[in-house]
Amino acid sequence: MQFQGHHHVSMVVKNAKATDDFYRRVLGLRRVKKTVNQDSPSMYHLFYGDTTGTPGTELTFFEIPMVGRTHKGTDAITKIALVVPNVDALAYWQQRFEQFNVRHDAQTTYADKPALPFYDPDGLALVLVADEAFTPPSAWSYWAKSPVPQHVGIQGFVTTELTVADVAEMERILTELFSYTVIARDDNSMRVRGAGGLESELFVVKQDGAIERPGRGSIHHIALRVADESELRAWHDKIVQYGLVSSGIVDRYYFKSLYVKLVGHIIFELATDGPGFLRDGNIETLGQALDLPAFLEPHRADIEADLHPIDEEENDDEPK
Repeated sequence: MQFQGHHHVSMVVKNAKATDDFYRRVLGLRRVKKTVNQDSPSMYHLFYGDTTGTPGTELTFFEIPMVGRTHKGTDAITKIALVVPNVDALAYWQQRFEQFNVRHDAQTTYADKPALPFYDPDGLALVLVADEAFTPPSAWSYWAKSPVPQHVGIQGFVTTELTVADVAEMERILTELFSYTVIARDDNSMRVRGAGGLESELFVVKQDGAIERPGRGSIHHIALRVADESELRAWHDKIVQYGLVSSGIVDRYYFKSLYVKLVGHIIFELATDGPGFLRDGNIETLGQALDLPAFLEPHRADIEADLHPIDEEENDDEPK
């Protein structure tokens, strides 16, 4: 069993409205699902991605208004790379970041690719990487109403960084348990891939010191693609046999998952591709209304009363 690619990556934010503005209006992603944290329905869970939120394009956010700052450290998921078509796109994005007062660093190289590091409103570390050789998976579909032209637009998220105190230990887990292959290494880092290409890449970087204390702008977990529930059950058995603790299968309505904590605050979620976000919506209005899984629908009135509006007007679908 090998992972074909990433499924989604989930972050903690302080203000859902600021997050929504940034990822839709600045980065040009589509909000594909406005829902709530199923374990704590008083908080938003927002999903952004391509036209339908295809696995591999999804960035998701939990809003916790009272959350404190992140105390940076090791044994955490610390950076997300978003792929753009070419180096010219990096110049476009540098100008766009300056236009929207987005904090960013100078162009550099990241994971052997031309790159432009930047930060979202909560201080989450992101980086645009340019790769002309990268062919997006056929299922990925650029959102036609994005304010960013497709020829320079974000195609999906790719290399995801794990910062660890013990690279050798992480290599053992990733190669022995999860069947990743090491494709590059130096004294302080390595890159591994699953069965896919750049869309299945993890960048493991050594950093000594205290374990990160998560807060606003921290990455809660990365989810990896699993074909179906049968494969998910097989992963559960393999994880337990390896000596780690699996959450068991959890029904997340739009997909089924299991969770496993590796070290520190590095949590992997394994998530099925389906049924997907069109289960309770249609492609034209996806992400506009508050969608709730069936078991929460009877509590809609109470849930909506606990949430503050994030849209300027109802059905605010297109970025202005």
